[in-house]
Amino acid sequence: MTDTAAPALTPEAKLALFRDRRDQTVVQQTGSLALTNTQWVDAEQTIWGVPGKWAPHETGLAVTATADDNIIVDGRLVEGTVIVRSKSDDEPSSIVFGETVTGFVIKAPEGNHALRVWDSNSPAIQEFGTIDAYPYNPEWVITATFTPNPEGTTLGFEHLKDNGQEREQPIPGDISFTKDGVDYNLAAFKAGRALQLVFADATSGVDTYSVGRFLFIAPNPDGTIVLDFNLAILPPCAFSYNFNCPMPPKQNRFTVAIEAGEKNVLTKDGSLLHE
Repeated sequence: MTDTAAPALTPEAKLALFRDRRDQTVVQQTGSLALTNTQWVDAEQTIWGVPGKWAPHETGLAVTATADDNIIVDGRLVEGTVIVRSKSDDEPSSIVFGETVTGFVIKAPEGNHALRVWDSNSPAIQEFGTIDAYPYNPEWVITATFTPNPEGTTLGFEHLKDNGQEREQPIPGDISFTKDGVDYNLAAFKAGRALQLVFADATSGVDTYSVGRFLFIAPNPDGTIVLDFNLAILPPCAFSYNFNCPMPPKQNRFTVAIEAGEKNVLTKDGSLLHE
């Protein structure tokens, strides 16, 4: 019997597929380039770019509109006042404003809510060219040690728009390794089933996006954890100023250049979408 199994992909080929998917993902209906507004609602108010009046509610927001406003919440046209449940609710609401414009409500750790508006035909999507990235670099595929932390261990992460305030995030374990004679001890917080490493390095603000980059990782059963910085991605705020991204804590700021992973968002003419 002839073996017809496809040959294994090289690391370079796998990375090319990953980057193709990234380019496709950011232009989807709720992709990073589609976010046109995030507006916090602390009193009854209008929201830029969409109709209706919006007010705080314990489970999300209350919207008051007429049929002419053509707001559809959970499949029904709004006429009067309707409660829009947040994404953190067991049954979150969906909102449709038009053919390409949708929305949903998010909840802050403090308990207040915001409306996020998405447009799959946003100016940023129309201008988007590609995500610039480094070629595959095997030097930045690191096998590190993952040491679990005691239950309840947290670390404060500053966010871009929080005026220096920190949000405590659970840190499941320490990530340590030695490279070129330098010892590193990094902190990553829990993000679904993975860990999210928020880092900066000597390329930040020079060759890569100034705020930093993300790397999603998962510990192995044997206590190791692989940091493949070729899979480092730009944070959502590199695509839209309407995101509020976490910033790298002190121990995740490398003094060396990590020349691997995504660099910047480029427009069709090759210029930077955001500085």
